[in-house]
Amino acid sequence: MLTLVELACKRDERTLFAPLSETVTPGECVALAGSNGSGKTTLLRTLAGIHSQFEGSFQCEPFLYQGHRIALDELLNPLENLHWFGALDGRTVSDDALRDALARVDMLPYALTPCGRMSQGQQRRITMARWLLSARKLWFLDEPLTALDRQGQVVLNDIIASHIDAGGAVFCATHASLDVAAREITLAPLTEAP
Repeated sequence: MLTLVELACKRDERTLFAPLSETVTPGECVALAGSNGSGKTTLLRTLAGIHSQFEGSFQCEPFLYQGHRIALDELLNPLENLHWFGALDGRTVSDDALRDALARVDMLPYALTPCGRMSQGQQRRITMARWLLSARKLWFLDEPLTALDRQGQVVLNDIIASHIDAGGAVFCATHASLDVAAREITLAPLTEAP
């Protein structure tokens, strides 16, 4: 689903981490580890086609990308936002499917509430509903546990576990441990020449 060949990301001509060669297969969750500034987010943004400064190569199947920014229109309600995401993916999603996804993330009672009136954790749950509606098997997630309370973390871990059990794959950066079996990759800093 994802293959990295001697991939190293750069920022302002500075290489952030030692070249990385990895393969992510169906049914696998891979967690990126490393200190702040080690290049985790930059790596995910590179794989998503948002960051273009890198050496090496990579190949991946069609993917869903969820970065730090939630990307919800705060004036729209969850149903409207999820309809928009479906259209962006070239699909029409039924209202029943949208409601089922919102129920799975415990947000159905807020289906008609403008997203701008919700907490960060509630907005994060709406993005998780988006994942459930996506047909993409490969997910790139950047700090998916951010702003979630304990119950929200349980829901997130359940969604990730169900996704990988169904043959999907998750490649994520997180400082907090997931409650699903994940292979960890630590981005190694380059040693400076003397």
